[in-house]
Amino acid sequence: MYKTIEFKIEHQIGYVYLNRPEIHNAFNEVMISELIHCFAGVEKMDYTEIRLLVIEGRGPSFCAGADLKWMKSVVNYSHEENYQESFKLSQCFNSIYSCKFPTIAMVHGAAIGGANGLLAACDFVLADKKAVFSLSEVKIGIVPACISPYVMKRVGEYKSKELMLTGIRFSGKVAEKYGLVNWSLGEKKRKAKLAELIHNLGTSGPIAVSQCKQLIYDMSNRLSHEEAMTYTAKMIADLRKSDEGQEGMNSFLEKRKPNWVK
Repeated sequence: MYKTIEFKIEHQIGYVYLNRPEIHNAFNEVMISELIHCFAGVEKMDYTEIRLLVIEGRGPSFCAGADLKWMKSVVNYSHEENYQESFKLSQCFNSIYSCKFPTIAMVHGAAIGGANGLLAACDFVLADKKAVFSLSEVKIGIVPACISPYVMKRVGEYKSKELMLTGIRFSGKVAEKYGLVNWSLGEKKRKAKLAELIHNLGTSGPIAVSQCKQLIYDMSNRLSHEEAMTYTAKMIADLRKSDEGQEGMNSFLEKRKPNWVK
């Protein structure tokens, strides 16, 4: 179905693989379009089909940033063509950031330039402690513009300056220190942490998890304090009266597992 990525579902877990291992999964316009298409399809699925997504890179790296061949063609684009291409990249990151299901990035090898937008847009990031990161755009006279909303949400303003203005390379352990990734671990511990995270997400109410994501998105991006008071009161009232909310509260009171835990 896709040329540059793979998508599959196993046991209600969606796996999105960046699949250009011969060039360390560097992205181009095709991969950007395919990721947008993939996540648009996921948004149409329900909780009986899928509960969460894991994003990984095939081969030696997560993603080495922009494909050099693609960049050579971009050099000759008009201003309007550059804008449209860049806006599509922003759409790609936002489709991951706003996904109604939890998203987990598994990062190894290299995560350079725009790759940091892909991982920062995810809800959770598990990095190999030896992985190499860099927000290196300034080194070639441009800026990490499209990735900045997601990186800055993770690390804050002044740490963003430290990483974006210098373009330094740093390890997974340093990425964890900055807050760019949630955890930086060796390979065995990283896989064990993924299994633990999948379990913890899987034992939570699927609709509640989705609504909680929407709550955090709206509180972070859209609502004033006054609007938030009404919005949050309505959300909890709706969920308490929903089938899942009733099942969850009754199972707690009856000291049994809710019906979404197998």
